[in-house]
Amino acid sequence: MQAKFLNRATDLAKDIIKKVVKKDDIVIDATVGNGNDTLFLCDLVGERGKVYGFDIQELAIKRTEERLKKNGLADRALLINDGHENLSKYVNQKVTAIMFNLGYLPRADHKITTKYETTLEAVKQGIDLLATNGIMTIVIYPGHKEGMEEKEKLLEILSNFSQNVVNVLKMEFINQKNNPPLLVAIERK
Repeated sequence: MQAKFLNRATDLAKDIIKKVVKKDDIVIDATVGNGNDTLFLCDLVGERGKVYGFDIQELAIKRTEERLKKNGLADRALLINDGHENLSKYVNQKVTAIMFNLGYLPRADHKITTKYETTLEAVKQGIDLLATNGIMTIVIYPGHKEGMEEKEKLLEILSNFSQNVVNVLKMEFINQKNNPPLLVAIERK
């Protein structure tokens, strides 16, 4: 029997986000990928909310746009074909939540992955954009070389963020094989 709650890091991230995001909010999907998180966020923010979605791969933007159109939610999202390290070029208002799902785009070129340098820059900009009590979730996939490096460097730097500014929580599966994904949640104080 498969676990119902402690199942996947991505599901845990969504559970956290659901506790914070309300109708009419403005949020960011920093890595749209195939559009799963973007669709989830569009549903949460409702008709008058807004989702900014970022991805460096045109294929990811196209897949996400198709998914949103199919579900009648395309008008709730602004999809941006640019790196998440450029969040603040496009978003100049406080946001309630930011979701990162790191790694590579499924069913695409696995050589194109997120990198810790750009992710760290995006996280720093994201913290500045978060409203008080806003939440950022980061699902990290250490099962490949770049992902392991990204995990190690991000955790090292995040552990030194001021507790007067943010709470940083790390959740990981400790009895699963093959470097399972882990979740970091950051709450803006």
